[in-house]
Amino acid sequence: MTGTLDRRLGLVGSVAIGMSAMVGAGLFVVFPPAVSAAGNGLLGALALAAVVAACNAVSSARLARRHPVAGGTYVYGRERLGPFWGHLAGWSFIAGKVASCAAMAFALGTYLWPDHARTGALAAVAVVTAVNLAGVERSAAVSLPLVVAVVAIVIVAAAVMSSAPGTSGPAPRTTPGGVLEAAGLLFFAFAGYARLATLGEEVRDPARTIPRAIAVTFVLVLGLYVAAALALLHVLGAAALSSSPRPFVTGLEDAGAQGLVPLVLVAAALAAGGALLSLMLGVSRTVLAMARDGHLPRHLSAVHERTRVPHVAELAVGVVVGTLVGFGDLVTSVAFSSFCVLVYYAIANASAWTLSSVLSWRLVSAVGLAGCAVLAASLPLGSVAAGAAVVLAGAVAYTTTRS
Repeated sequence: MTGTLDRRLGLVGSVAIGMSAMVGAGLFVVFPPAVSAAGNGLLGALALAAVVAACNAVSSARLARRHPVAGGTYVYGRERLGPFWGHLAGWSFIAGKVASCAAMAFALGTYLWPDHARTGALAAVAVVTAVNLAGVERSAAVSLPLVVAVVAIVIVAAAVMSSAPGTSGPAPRTTPGGVLEAAGLLFFAFAGYARLATLGEEVRDPARTIPRAIAVTFVLVLGLYVAAALALLHVLGAAALSSSPRPFVTGLEDAGAQGLVPLVLVAAALAAGGALLSLMLGVSRTVLAMARDGHLPRHLSAVHERTRVPHVAELAVGVVVGTLVGFGDLVTSVAFSSFCVLVYYAIANASAWTLSSVLSWRLVSAVGLAGCAVLAASLPLGSVAAGAAVVLAGAVAYTTTRS
């Protein structure tokens, strides 16, 4: 059955879904590679990523107010710039987020079942797919307690590490290029509010709720990231942080708080699970929107008569993520995902440019567009090449199917 989705999400549920994606993606993945690139310039890189993300958030909120339907920038690009740009945005989003889903699933399997990480990751994908098939309001109900637990544990851990004796020593060399690369990696941590835009057709009063949810989510998560970064740099120093695969565990051990390590492991598992939940939720909605317009097979636009969710798209995303999960590497996946999502937001900013001729609004869109381009080009060369190849493949696919 092809049809419309029900508007069941309110502000709290929307914020929970956005925060679960952002917290899960950022805190337990990006700090070590970002410090390796930026050295003591980590906080500067975080600030730069936050500025670009803030511009993107403003543009996304304005577009969501004008176009409150499922699909996010796929719809915005199509409506404001033309079908090709909408297709390219949707293609980039799906490619980047499928890679991110695989990375989060693999991370979850590692934390929960380290001796059988691939099996655990596949099980996680199956469970999350089942939860999303049950209905979006149940997905939000699961996201809320997950994100509350993770944030509480991280705040406690950051407070403990901040009160421990500090560490100083040599740090990885800080260069402008390294800071830009780190900002591109850290941008991955801010991309969770994309999920809110893709859920535009399932949010009550979307013109009011989505912009508010994006703003609340962004402010809360930025504060959490800054506190975590300061605490980790304080207790570990830049050199140790850059080489730690599990920085919060290492930081608590150095602070003499080994008793909190099990809680951090639980928080990491919950964060990865929450990220996987909302990532797969958002990807399936973009698949739905693209299938409705014929950019993907039409049967992917089916909506279940009872649960009112795009069940075929949900199942397809689950199968693809499950196929990729055994081949993912967290750092490489983060960089590839960042590149594709930066392309996605570049199109969002270009779309927002067309909404108004007011100089202040256009300045935000221009800064966001330029920032996305610079950060995408500053990522590791291999990820830039792979991401560019995938985006080019999307352009060729559009040309082929529309010719």
